[in-house]
Amino acid sequence: MKPSRMRFVSALFLGITLVTLCVRPSSVCGQVPITTSGPYGVVRLFGSDAAILEVEEPRRDLPCTVTPGKALLGFDLRMHAGYEVAVPLRELSGAENVLTIVFRVTPAGRDEDPVYFSQRVRVPPIEEDAKGDAYLQGAFDLGEGKYHVAWLMRDRAERVCSSYWDVDASLASRDKEIGLILPPGTVQASEFEPFKDEPPVERTQGEPPLTVKVLVNFAPQNMHSAVLQPIDTGALVSILRSIVREPRIAKFSLVAFNLQEQRIVYRQEDADRIDFPALGDAIESLNLGTVDLQRLSHKDGETQFLTDLIRRETGGHRPPDALIFAGPKAMLDTKVADDSLADLGQLDYPVFYMNYNLNPQFNPWRDAIGHAVKFFKGTEFTISRPRDLWYAVTDMVSRIVKSKGERRTTAASAR
Repeated sequence: MKPSRMRFVSALFLGITLVTLCVRPSSVCGQVPITTSGPYGVVRLFGSDAAILEVEEPRRDLPCTVTPGKALLGFDLRMHAGYEVAVPLRELSGAENVLTIVFRVTPAGRDEDPVYFSQRVRVPPIEEDAKGDAYLQGAFDLGEGKYHVAWLMRDRAERVCSSYWDVDASLASRDKEIGLILPPGTVQASEFEPFKDEPPVERTQGEPPLTVKVLVNFAPQNMHSAVLQPIDTGALVSILRSIVREPRIAKFSLVAFNLQEQRIVYRQEDADRIDFPALGDAIESLNLGTVDLQRLSHKDGETQFLTDLIRRETGGHRPPDALIFAGPKAMLDTKVADDSLADLGQLDYPVFYMNYNLNPQFNPWRDAIGHAVKFFKGTEFTISRPRDLWYAVTDMVSRIVKSKGERRTTAASAR
């Protein structure tokens, strides 16, 4: 029989709270009450915990193995660091237990600016002869720089496991020009809500504002998947946020759709910001695991839906400065026919496709959306890594500004 692997990932991630603690000697601070927004109310740093973190001598009263993770750049342009903890199940056997984790992340050369995190994990009853390990994970976000982590975990019996390590959050040399969200030396709790509201963006003044229409296919990498995986949702939302954060773009129209369900999920017109919480609520309505018999009866229904969508969204009396498609590859049985778009002619604004494709080497062929974008002489970007996203947005906005300038020059000369 294979050893069991019990994971408490969701409990750990949902229980993470960023706290600021008194860092004076424990004899002065004692048990410091910390008010947090987490699910456990007040978090206290016990004197014994403070001493363990300060002494930095590894403890294994509670046997565990801590594996630090490297700091990696995500599509959200934040450096993500973390760790995994393995605890033998036999050490957690018995009635319910609670594991309390406290750790401190300190920027190098700034010992006076540590950031503390607290996590609590409720452990269900476990049989005494249980085999294998329980696995827990934690995460936090960093700006560029070097950091030191002091970490401990204790159970209800006050057994302690502690560990200490360094983290180097550095961009690769070819990525140095990428603008990260967090400033150097910054430590923050990882954000696990992809649809949280976006802070206001200070738009560029003195230049003609840009308006864009964004059509996002919210779908998994695998078109036959019954669920939209968090990694796919996070990447698609990050693409959208990267566009929203561009200072030269002032107005946005958004159409979120799903080809598999052949429906528009959410629409927002001519807004100065994207309502991400409302978008998230709409995305929850996707039901990819069900089959609509009426849709099945229509041959090439997905292609027809995409054709109608393109025709409808390229019309209107107030054309945008650019039309942007985003989403994973849409490998349909039939592509959008050129003659179905011919009467639209060449659009008076550029068209782009930000194709989210984690494994382009396994699927290098142009998809249905890509064929339509090619018809309009548009530009397609393959988004496989965070750098690809940064480059695509930078290049795309430059092209939009140039196109708008040329149209204004042409209009002025025609007067």
